[in-house]
Amino acid sequence: MSTLTDVKLKRIHPKKFALWMAIVSMIMFFSAFTSAYIVRKSAGNWLSFPLPVEFYISTITILLSSLCFYISKKAYLEANIKLFKILFYSGFGLGLLFVLLQYLGWQSLHRIDISISTNQSSSFFYLITYAHILHVIGGIAALLVTLIGIIRKRFDYPSDKRTLKLELTYTYWHFVDLLWVYLLVFLIIQQ
Repeated sequence: MSTLTDVKLKRIHPKKFALWMAIVSMIMFFSAFTSAYIVRKSAGNWLSFPLPVEFYISTITILLSSLCFYISKKAYLEANIKLFKILFYSGFGLGLLFVLLQYLGWQSLHRIDISISTNQSSSFFYLITYAHILHVIGGIAALLVTLIGIIRKRFDYPSDKRTLKLELTYTYWHFVDLLWVYLLVFLIIQQ
């Protein structure tokens, strides 16, 4: 019979725990926005407008970015640093392209006179997409810190500390990726 002292508890790293708590709060944040969107839409006087094609292209872009990061982590853990770097740079570039495509999508809406003040529907649309892009920019900032570490050759060999940094950064990036897919599907359904 084992005693309590014989049982080794597996604990989550405090930084991972903090990240997951932040993710839970962001889920609640965006749930509130999408719930308010549904409630306000049911009140009437709602303008429907087509989603710009750039938003669909940006979705493919951010999914490819997450895929690059996923494979790059595997390459890092296998000490295939060259492949890790190539995939990291590709994922980072695709993340920047996502932001550009979102901006171009907003510009497409402005060209057809859909702005933040056009209607409650456009106000909600911009609020939700702007809030998401701010979270993406936070992810890009974290990726930028990793990029600087890569340039300074701090990621030239795997270590527990660096692996944790990658896990935290990539987990957040995958979250904003999945969040965008959710938001896009939500906006499509609500059209």
